Amino acid sequence: MKESNILEREVLDVIGENYHLIFSAERKVADVILRDPQKAVDFNVSNLAKESGVSDATVVRLCHHLGYAGYYQFRIALARDLGRKQYEDSPRMDKHDEIDQLFHEYAENIRNIGKGLDIQTMAACVYLLRSCKRVHILAVGNTCHLAEYTGFRLGRLGIRSTFHTAAEYFMNHVNLAEEGDILLAISQSGTSKQVLKGVELGKEKGLKVIAVTAYEGSPIAELADYVLYSAGKEENFNYYKRYAHLNEVAVLDGLLSFVMNHELIESRQADRPEMILSESKV
Repeated sequence: MKESNILEREVLDVIGENYHLIFSAERKVADVILRDPQKAVDFNVSNLAKESGVSDATVVRLCHHLGYAGYYQFRIALARDLGRKQYEDSPRMDKHDEIDQLFHEYAENIRNIGKGLDIQTMAACVYLLRSCKRVHILAVGNTCHLAEYTGFRLGRLGIRSTFHTAAEYFMNHVNLAEEGDILLAISQSGTSKQVLKGVELGKEKGLKVIAVTAYEGSPIAELADYVLYSAGKEENFNYYKRYAHLNEVAVLDGLLSFVMNHELIESRQADRPEMILSESKV
């Protein structure tokens, strides 16, 4: 089936029509998805493989046999289908109630993230950032702006960092990293291939790795020395919220708040750029 057509189809219909054509191991994965699509869409590839009793490769092969480019595309398509149904079935509220409810959920979610973060892990991350020579920040796609934001904030705190929107650049930075440098990997899914390769290269060079991710047991979380989880209250994977990163921003802001060290800022004159630029502001 051509990809241009497959993306226009309902995922569950595609599975049903091709069920008799896929291998027995792949049917185990299909059964898990068909039995509870809403639960299945919350899994990353490793979680789904574990739930199905098969390997990660089997999950990816199923997606390819059905006509999808990979598990990511398959998952996004399934989330889209479920998201449409949720939207159609959801009751309509008064506009003011919608706004109030939305921000109430945001606040509750951030509080849950804070409760879930391990204090010793946070303390270790703060120590690494304060004492390192340089922080190499890894992020790709719609997470790149978080790398830029974090790098800017670290600079204002007197901590040197590197970051770039292109993976080729941050791979160069990691490859040239020196003793005393550390990595900060940001990936909501914990499965981004380019970030994962950067982490693997950093580990080969003996660098300590801090990861910010929403998924426990994800490849990046497994490789990192310290993981700050950005998952708040348990909620279903949502196609329409997939590109929101409020959770990751909350974790990074919390980390940076604890990192603030006035002695370091003064010794490196980290606040000097702001004083210079203040002349251009009204």
